[in-house]
Amino acid sequence: MKGLIAATATFLLTNSMAIHAQTYPTKPLRMVVPFPPGGTSDFLGRVAAQKLGEALGQQVIVDNRPGAGGNIGTELVAKSPPDGYTLLTDPGSTLTINPSLFAKLPFDPLKDFAPVTILAAVPNLLVVHPSLPVRNVKELIALAKAKPGQLNYASSGAGQSTHLSMELFKSMAHVNMIHVAYKGSSPAITDLLGGHVLLMFDNMPSALPHAKAGKLRGIAVSTARRSPVMPDVPTVAESGLPGFEVSVWFAVLAPAATPREIVERLNGILVKALQSPDVRERLSSQGAEPIGDTPADFTAVMKRDLAKWAKVVKDANIKLD
Repeated sequence: MKGLIAATATFLLTNSMAIHAQTYPTKPLRMVVPFPPGGTSDFLGRVAAQKLGEALGQQVIVDNRPGAGGNIGTELVAKSPPDGYTLLTDPGSTLTINPSLFAKLPFDPLKDFAPVTILAAVPNLLVVHPSLPVRNVKELIALAKAKPGQLNYASSGAGQSTHLSMELFKSMAHVNMIHVAYKGSSPAITDLLGGHVLLMFDNMPSALPHAKAGKLRGIAVSTARRSPVMPDVPTVAESGLPGFEVSVWFAVLAPAATPREIVERLNGILVKALQSPDVRERLSSQGAEPIGDTPADFTAVMKRDLAKWAKVVKDANIKLD
C-alpha cells in the first residue's frame, strides 16, 4: 500500500512539473545577483535578464543580494522553489572557491543547483593607483619586496577570484602585501580610485573603463593570452611570473530539481543570445568572452575548478571560518 501511495505521489509530482513546464512562464522572473550593482556579475546578470525577458515575454527583475563573499544571494537561490522563477547569476569563485574556504557552506554547488550555462569568461586586470610608482609587474614585485607588508590591495570579497588572484601572485612572487576585502567590486574600485588602497586584481569589465580613462594604471592581465581590448597590456606570465594564469567565468543557474524542460529552454535562449552580434559586441567591448555551453559542459567545468581552487587554497593556507 505504501509503495502504491509513493508511486502515485511521484506520478502526480512528475505530471504537475511537466504541465508547469509547458505553461512556463506565467509571471515575472527574478535574477539574483549575489554582489552589489556595478560589478561584472551585475553587468552580465542584467544582460542575461534582458535577453530572457525578451524571449520569454515576461519581465526578469534583477535582485542584488550581496554579502558573505556571494554566499547570501547564492544560498537564497539554492533554497528557492525549483519552478524556474528564481535564477542566479554567479561567478565561478562563489561556486568553486568558497567550498574550500568555508567550513560550513550553506549550499552545495553540485547538488543544490541546476546549471543552465556559462555566460562569459573574463580576465582579471591588475590595476594600480597612479600614485604607486610602478608601471609593470617587475617594478611592483621589486617595490613589494622593498616594502614588505606596507602595500595594501583590495578585493571584491574574501575568497573571490580577485582575492585568490593576488594570493597566487604573492605566492609566486614571494612578496607580502595586505589584503583589504570589500563587499563587491564597485566599492573596492571606489576606494582604489580614491587612493585608500593601492592596487587590486579586478574583473576586466569593472576595471576597464577606469584604466582606459587613465584614472587607474593597468599593468597586466591574469589570463594566458593578452586581452583584445587592451592588447598593449602584457600578461602576468610574460611579465615575470611564468605559469601564472587565472580566468574567471560567470554563469546562470537554477535551483536543483527545476524541470529539465525549463532548464533546456533557458539554456537555448541564452546560448542563442550569446551568439548574436549585439551581445557578442557588448560583452567583447568590456573584455568578456561569450561562452554559452550546455548544462553538462558547465557541470564539468565546475568539477574541474573545484579541484583546481582547492589546491590553491590549501597551498596558500587560506581559511575564512
